[in-house]
Amino acid sequence: MIGPIEPKASNGHRFILVAIDYFTKWVEATSYASVMRSMVVRFIKRDIICWYGLPAHIITNNGTNLNNKMMTELCKQFKIKHHNSIPHHPKMNGVV
Repeated sequence: MIGPIEPKASNGHRFILVAIDYFTKWVEATSYASVMRSMVVRFIKRDIICWYGLPAHIITNNGTNLNNKMMTELCKQFKIKHHNSIPHHPKMNGVV
């Protein structure tokens, strides 16, 4: 998650949700005016799973919008292993 970005975009969006495939380095990103937990889950379903299939692992930072009951249920439903990067260790998510 990148943001809030100032000044906001012409469409009012201030946040960018970014996903990168560690192997291919392919980037998927979308912008939002605000970030809610449901938007993150919808992004993973619509922009990752529906287009590319089920990932074996998802690595996120420790943001609350990325670590919550909805995300846990999504990972359980699709048998995805969810890992968090180490706090204060930006090299863990260095690709993003």
